[in-house]
Amino acid sequence: MTPSGGADAPILGLGTWAYDRGCVVPAGESRLPLGTQALHYGTGVFEGIRAFRSDSGLSLFRAHDHFERLLRGCRLLRIAPPGSVDDLVDRTAELLRHNEHCDDTYVRPVAYKLSLLPETPAGVALHGVSDGMSITTHSFPQDGQSRPLCCGISSWRRPSRDALPAQAKITGGYVTAALAGDEARAVGDDDAILLDSAGNVAEATTSNVFAMLCGRLVTPPPTGDLLPGITRDTVLALCRESGLEVLEHPISPAELLTADEIFLTSTGKGVAPVVAVAGRAVGSGAIGETTRRIATHYDAVTRGADGDHRDWLTAVTAVASNLSTEE
Repeated sequence: MTPSGGADAPILGLGTWAYDRGCVVPAGESRLPLGTQALHYGTGVFEGIRAFRSDSGLSLFRAHDHFERLLRGCRLLRIAPPGSVDDLVDRTAELLRHNEHCDDTYVRPVAYKLSLLPETPAGVALHGVSDGMSITTHSFPQDGQSRPLCCGISSWRRPSRDALPAQAKITGGYVTAALAGDEARAVGDDDAILLDSAGNVAEATTSNVFAMLCGRLVTPPPTGDLLPGITRDTVLALCRESGLEVLEHPISPAELLTADEIFLTSTGKGVAPVVAVAGRAVGSGAIGETTRRIATHYDAVTRGADGDHRDWLTAVTAVASNLSTEE
C-alpha cells in the first residue's frame, strides 16, 4: 500500500526527469489535457514502489510484483500498458539512474484513461478512450523504524469489494482514504482505520492492519474489503519463515481496542507501530516486542542485509542511462 501524507513523511525531492506517455520529459513540464478521463472519473491505476539504499547500492524492492499488480489493474480498466512487467521494471531502473538517485527513493507509476477517441460519445467509458502512463521518482528517505502512530476508527467505511474492486489500486477509490485521513488528522490522530461492510476491520487509509490478540498475530483476510498489500505479503512470508504463526481472520473493533500490539504495513510506512487507537493505549502504550522484531527484519530484507531474499531486489546499477529525452 502507498503514502498519502499525514501519517507518512511527505514525498519530496521530485526527480528531474519523468517517463510520460512514451518518452522522458522534464518532470516539472509534463501536462495532461483538461479532458483527461481519469481526472474526471477516477479511471486509473497506480503503484507505489520503493528503492532502498544498501552498501551495495540502490535496489528496487519487489518491483516485479508491483508491476504485475499494476498490469492486472490495467486489464480491469481496459488500459493497454506500454510494455511487459520486465519492460516496466527496466524502464523504472533506467529512470532512477537518469535522475541520479542514490538514496532511498519512492517510485510512482500510474496508468490511466486519457482522451475520447473519434466518434466516442461523451460520458463515463472504458471502450473508445485512449490510454496513458507516467512514472515519477521522488527522494524518500526511511531511516530505521517508523515512528509510533495514533489511529482513530473512521466513520467512513471501506467500499465493499462488490462495489469497488479491492485487488487493484484504482485512483478513484482513494477518495475514501482521503476523507478518512482528513477526519483523523482533524482530531489529532496520525491515521484512520476503516471498517468493512460487515463492521470488521478492513485496513488503514493506505495500509494493512496486523494485531496481536491473545498471543496470536492476526490480520484481516484477503477475501475482505481490503487491498492485500505487497508489504503485507512480505511480512506474512517473513513471519512464517521465522516460525511465527499469522492467522488471517476477521478482526472486530472491540478486538482491536483490546489488542496487545498493532502495526500497519505499506510501501510508504514499511512496518509502522500503532500505540493508540480511538484514544486508548495499545498494550502498554509502547512499541511491542513482536512489532519491533518484525520491523527490524523487514528493514534488513529491503536493504539486502539478511541475504535470504535477494530475489525480491532489483539492482539499480550506476551506469549511464540510455533513455531518450526526445519524442
